Amino acid sequence: MADDATEDLIAELDDLLAGADRDLTAGYPGDRVDRVPVHTVYVPADRYDAGTPQAWGREALRLLDDYAPTADALAGATGLAPERLADVYDRVRAKLAREPIEDLRVDFEDGYGRRAEGVEDGDLARTLAAYESQRADGTRPAWWGIRFKAFEAPTRERGVRTLARFLEQTCTGGRVPDGLTLTLPKVTSVDQVRAMALALERIEVTLGLPARSIGFEIQIETAQAILAADGTAAVATMVHASGRRATSLVYGTFDYSAGLGVAAPYQAPDHPVADHAKAVMQVAAAQTGVTVSDGATNVVDFTSAEAAGATWALHTALVLRSLRWGIYQGWDMCPGHLVSRYVATYLFFREVLRPAAARLAAYVGRVEGGVMDEPATARMLASALLRGVRCGAVDEDEVQQLAGLSVEQLVDLTR
Repeated sequence: MADDATEDLIAELDDLLAGADRDLTAGYPGDRVDRVPVHTVYVPADRYDAGTPQAWGREALRLLDDYAPTADALAGATGLAPERLADVYDRVRAKLAREPIEDLRVDFEDGYGRRAEGVEDGDLARTLAAYESQRADGTRPAWWGIRFKAFEAPTRERGVRTLARFLEQTCTGGRVPDGLTLTLPKVTSVDQVRAMALALERIEVTLGLPARSIGFEIQIETAQAILAADGTAAVATMVHASGRRATSLVYGTFDYSAGLGVAAPYQAPDHPVADHAKAVMQVAAAQTGVTVSDGATNVVDFTSAEAAGATWALHTALVLRSLRWGIYQGWDMCPGHLVSRYVATYLFFREVLRPAAARLAAYVGRVEGGVMDEPATARMLASALLRGVRCGAVDEDEVQQLAGLSVEQLVDLTR
């Protein structure tokens, strides 16, 4: 083919694909490389006060003191190998003392229930005062916000009122405070996501905020959110219908399982229906910058050493399973879950540290070895090390020593 003909063909194809190129760039900007939370804690609005995060941390440490005061004791309680826990136990205790809750959502939905208008208004005022007190003394979690009532017809009015009043009090001075996070629950249609985007657009104008400065999580806890009536994966459309406001897809274990007819004793994050839903969510969120969060276990028995060990063992296994699936966040339902959340998270990232660093060093140095890694794999190796550093499981100097790479270089490798 002559050069002139080839150039003409390239120009024609560029013109033909220009729209698709723009859509790909806008809709799939790539995975996030900044810090994201490893968990979310939901606390009903009537039980929340300014001291809640520290109280959860103290209770988690008390449970460790009572039932597993050493790494060997925790290994015995959970059935994990002592040598695995020796590397993370002190890190977990330090985390519980320093920052027990990374992401907190005061709940005005299922965990709170339907209340009289004046009661919910009062609990919202207390929540706002608690968050302001935490801001002033530096104890507010890095991510914080509310889960308001669903946009379904019976709860829509109350949900919008709570949402608007919360944002009016928190988004002052023409800016959205760092870490503010909103959760839209029980989404059953793409139109509800569009309605949420519209509501935020109107609120931003009213409050004098920059356009698209408020994002929100989409809670996936209905069958209709996974599979629409026309057979399409509704959740994928929801991500893009949010107008680049969606920050996370959050799996709701119990509502989703119940909606599919799973009996209560079997509603769990590792049930096959949960795995299917989360796999669809992962595909929908892939390369969009939207994260995926796993659901929770409702096993919260810490009444004895034996019960605590069983609960920690179960939760640790579930969190590790989720991490291996590529889902790096989930719900925690009680202070005891903080122990197993950080144990599992730190175990995961510390155990991938050395092999990931070695493979990445070989890839960067073009050293041949037993594994031939491609650029996509190198991106994930860098991402694993980055996530480990961001969550506190791994120190920056460890990565530098083992892989010969700085955090900035890891970020470059993920692009």
